Amino acid sequence: MSSPNQPVPFTADDYRARMARAAESAAEAGLAGVLVAPGPDLVHLTGYRPVNTERLTLLVLRAGEDPVLVVPTLEAPDAEQAVGSPALTLRDWTDGKDPYAVAAPLLDADGRFGISDNAWAMHLLGLQQFLPGTSYVSLTEALSMLRAVKDAAELERLAAAGAAADATYEEILKVRFSGRKENDVAADLAALLKQFGHSQVDFTVVGSGPNGANPHHEAGDRTIERGDMVVLDFGGLKHGYGSDTSRTVHVGEPTAEEQRVHDIVREAQEAGCRAVQPGIACQEIDRAARAVITEFGYGERFIHRTGHGIGVTTHEPPYMIEGEEQLLVPGMCFSVEPGIYLPGRFGVRIEDIVTVTEDGGRRLNTTARELAIVE
Repeated sequence: MSSPNQPVPFTADDYRARMARAAESAAEAGLAGVLVAPGPDLVHLTGYRPVNTERLTLLVLRAGEDPVLVVPTLEAPDAEQAVGSPALTLRDWTDGKDPYAVAAPLLDADGRFGISDNAWAMHLLGLQQFLPGTSYVSLTEALSMLRAVKDAAELERLAAAGAAADATYEEILKVRFSGRKENDVAADLAALLKQFGHSQVDFTVVGSGPNGANPHHEAGDRTIERGDMVVLDFGGLKHGYGSDTSRTVHVGEPTAEEQRVHDIVREAQEAGCRAVQPGIACQEIDRAARAVITEFGYGERFIHRTGHGIGVTTHEPPYMIEGEEQLLVPGMCFSVEPGIYLPGRFGVRIEDIVTVTEDGGRRLNTTARELAIVE
């Protein structure tokens, strides 16, 4: 039995299955295997979360072979405590020894491997120096779906993170905006995310007035005034899985133009969410949302992709953008977040996380999308 406070725990068998799927996917892609450095891929595949340092830690996955984790000897006890450790073999190396001599026998001398995007260059170069016949490709390029399709336990965590972000939004509507700095509201958002169970806050965008026209504006010292449109975009990790939601509020009554622009973005966001169906390309979500904004004459003011995947990180593949032909699959989770940005004036963005179901899509954020009036 689980609850939002106690999700279903992952087991060694869960991690064993993930590693096997990764190795099989690599083989199907014509790769000799997958090499995973510390970071989100390693957490997803093994449950092990070491610090990424100059000491080589490397998970080697190859179809038909047992998974092997190469670790520094001084970190082996921690690796053994990871939930997924019973599903793999540890090979340790001590300071003063060449770690690539330990890793090299696990690789084909002339193989092509997928490797974590965040692997240190010194480790990749070390492998290449020891095995000059090998070649490498980033996992985002070679296996973009590695973490994209979530199982039921992962979806439960994402839903809990989304609910916590929604609760945060409901509470932030009760605070005073006018006369306070963006940093003050950002601090409120961070505190609320923690209050509702987030272990990590990744971002708290508070873009007031003209700052709202910068999609990734970092909250600053600007004092929020009556008459400001304010873009709120916030999220982080709860139970190891991400939240990310955006709403736009107004301090006092909006002008007719501000209301109209917000209504257009809301219609575009609705169109993007309605378009979610298994079997269609990711780019169709972008096209659906962008068509609405373009129709109303603001196409050039929608300056970013419509969405990104989310899971053990708040931004990951797949991406909802023109040219992305990856088909949607049940269990995929991503944002739908169109926006309009008018330089020097204001911006509007509305964002929900959506998961693909067997017959459509389900929003993991359910707060009101109408333009909220705050004080």
